[in-house]
Amino acid sequence: MTLESLLVFLLIGAVAGWLAGVLVKGFGFGLVGNIVVGIVGAFIAGLLFPALGLNLGGGILGAIANATIGAVLLLVVIRLVKRA
Repeated sequence: MTLESLLVFLLIGAVAGWLAGVLVKGFGFGLVGNIVVGIVGAFIAGLLFPALGLNLGGGILGAIANATIGAVLLLVVIRLVKRA
């Protein structure tokens, strides 16, 4: 993995984590936490969407959309676990 691809990966994770924090109101983890949530969300979406046959497109915008949906799912699950 080159430095550029690592930076793009972190940038997509940061944007996706920030968007997920905005969409799931009142449940953000700060900048570093949102980056981690975005990266884990991208991983979850990368595993889940192909199994379901979903494809939101390619490129940076498609990656951000996939990662954001995965991060929102992750935040919802974390919220449900914390309430239980």
